[in-house]
Amino acid sequence: MEIQDAYREVGTYRAAAEICGTTPKTVKRVVTATEAPAREPRTRNYEPVRELVAAKVKKTEGRISAKRLLPLATVAGYAGSPRNFRRLVAEEKVAWRKTKGRGRRPGVWIPGDVVCFDWGELGSLYVFCAVLAFSRIRFVFFADNCGAEATMTGLAACFEYLGGVPKVALTDRMGCLRADTVADVVVPTPDYVRFAAHYGFRPDFCLAADPESKGLVESLVGYVKSDFIIPEELEDAATANDKAPVWMAEVNTQVHSEICAVPLERLTSERPLLRPLPSLRPLIGKSVVRKVDKLSCVRFGSARYSVPNEHIGAQVTVVVAGKAIEILVSGEVVATHDLVVPGETSVKDEHYGGPRPAPNRAVRPKSDEEKAFVALGAAAAEFIARAAAAGSTTLASDLRELAGLESAHGRDVLIAAIERAVEFSRFRASDVRSIIEAGLAAHRPAEPGSAVIVELPSAPKRSLSDYAMRDLS
Repeated sequence: MEIQDAYREVGTYRAAAEICGTTPKTVKRVVTATEAPAREPRTRNYEPVRELVAAKVKKTEGRISAKRLLPLATVAGYAGSPRNFRRLVAEEKVAWRKTKGRGRRPGVWIPGDVVCFDWGELGSLYVFCAVLAFSRIRFVFFADNCGAEATMTGLAACFEYLGGVPKVALTDRMGCLRADTVADVVVPTPDYVRFAAHYGFRPDFCLAADPESKGLVESLVGYVKSDFIIPEELEDAATANDKAPVWMAEVNTQVHSEICAVPLERLTSERPLLRPLPSLRPLIGKSVVRKVDKLSCVRFGSARYSVPNEHIGAQVTVVVAGKAIEILVSGEVVATHDLVVPGETSVKDEHYGGPRPAPNRAVRPKSDEEKAFVALGAAAAEFIARAAAAGSTTLASDLRELAGLESAHGRDVLIAAIERAVEFSRFRASDVRSIIEAGLAAHRPAEPGSAVIVELPSAPKRSLSDYAMRDLS
């Protein structure tokens, strides 16, 4: 503007350059460009057939290719190159999609508004993928099938991970969630409607052949397939779900390339806009009501499953979750078991306060001699059990003889002798009598390793003179 004003004032390039502090060539270039007439736009060689191409694109709903259209355009008068004609077809397709296209993808995602979800196949497992549209939080869940129960289970787990429920859940026309299609409008299944009403979101479905409306989750499915590698030891869904939180923590704490922000940090500001989770979680899948029996078990599918014993006599709900069952009391899971075949049992020790005690087959005396011997205490009962296990065939007669030793030697001495006999596996009455006569029964070490002081028997002494050589003469 200054150069133009200076040139109008003085009328020469050199004088205007001195005023503006530049060169005459620069002044000439500016003045020439300003005073030059506006250039008319160049007419493209494909303009005569533009209306023809636009009509064909509209009629085929954007599916016709430039290669198919080129012969028709050539007959209609197009004389340009195939490359230039492809530009025309691409322009018309873009213009048709903006006004008559199938996509419903918004230009800007609203916070707390939409979560997109879809299934992908990864090895022998199916992966449920979901993306919170505004924050770009990514969630994955693995299952061995992609049915309605697995889908709603994955969606419920996604809401738990997000800490709230968005307004809309968008997916494609899944057969497991679609009851019917009327006038190109999807009618969801009753189970999915009840699930959505419980959590308070609106189920939404893409239009037919419209992957662009949920391109977020389509990209996530491909990303999981390329980035989440499952080795052979993770071929089961439970193990894969244990590894999934580590992967989600990694990808959700990195800067997202499209929003240039960290998704987990963005979720912190978006979470207050999400609807709160319901106080009770819905029952997903097959469920039955059972009563806990006196053995603290429930019967399901001709098999028995243990329940914590404080629920004996209570009504519980048994829910099948994949290859496992969950037992719920008032909506809270109190026991989880793997499914077993009919006729089998699944019992957990913690449901009974600890491990099951070992079988205890106590000695039960019948005769008077047996009662008198067993009355000596635990040592006598162990003596009988050990002797029977050793195959002592004279045990009955030995007990009658041993019962009579108490009056002769005393109770304490007899018990000590029986304990020593059990220690050395001597189960005859004569063995116990020998122990008593040896006097070792009453002399036991106070603790392992301590000395045992026993009074030894005295022997007559002889003087050395008794061994002197005598005169035999």
